[in-house]
Amino acid sequence: MPSVGVIGGGFWGVALALAASRTGAEVLLYSRREQPQILKDGPRIVRDHAEVARARLLVIAVPSNAARTALRALGDHIDGSHLVIHGVRGLEGEALKTVSDLVREETPARRVGALGGPVQEDELREGRPSAMVCGSRFPEVHAAVTAAFQSEALRVYTTPDLRGLEWASALVGCLAIGVGFAEQAGAGPGLLAALISRAVDSAARVAVAAGAEDRTMLGLGGYGDLLASIRLEGRPEVVLGKALARGRTLDEAVAEARLRVEAIPLIPRVVAFAKARKVDGGVFEALETILKGGAPRAVLDRMFAA
Repeated sequence: MPSVGVIGGGFWGVALALAASRTGAEVLLYSRREQPQILKDGPRIVRDHAEVARARLLVIAVPSNAARTALRALGDHIDGSHLVIHGVRGLEGEALKTVSDLVREETPARRVGALGGPVQEDELREGRPSAMVCGSRFPEVHAAVTAAFQSEALRVYTTPDLRGLEWASALVGCLAIGVGFAEQAGAGPGLLAALISRAVDSAARVAVAAGAEDRTMLGLGGYGDLLASIRLEGRPEVVLGKALARGRTLDEAVAEARLRVEAIPLIPRVVAFAKARKVDGGVFEALETILKGGAPRAVLDRMFAA
């Protein structure tokens, strides 16, 4: 049987498929588009959910707004023997459901997990050294992910706090907009460090209110992921934040980012979530102001007042 099946033919899905194929795994990539960058000895492109479901380890790599539809289509072809993980940074809808919630709702799979941490699409695609985190309550999921992805160029760390990793990944995507905005607005290293520290502390409180462990947000899947944003000028959220700080409209900033930014619809939902649970979400309120075109000086003042 194939070792790994990846569902999603976008940049992230292709990068994950290429990373797994470098370990010697037989990889199936479910994609509705042509993939000219994949060589004949790389992942095999398939067009059928039944075909990709031949793999025991399945990786969901689609946007959060498409995850439920993709899982519903996949659910008829898998059973409890499958291990299903995802690399999605978003949360679904007003209820802020994690993708692992959706896996349980739409498929028979129960051994689920998520990928997170500082690794970026271009690092995976090009095989440059990096690290990522696998979150799951199931040791067999950790073992399968490590076997499928760990190589000399990629280190896989694990955590049992699946919910924490999913929320950390989603919240870091929001905070990365703030990092880009602050850098473009002229924040130096000291100011940026203070901003990141306060932002991560605020995000940890929000994540705990959602049922996560605070240490996950403070670890590689949260703090480490956000620190990597400082050096990743091409990260879509950072590009978006910088464009907004230059006075671009949100539509213009999205065009510059080129890829879907999960954080745009998520930020106001996180603000509402924090208010409903009486958690200090001031940093996310400041991020919402950024999306609405707030002036850099006023926004930075608001972020530090949080």
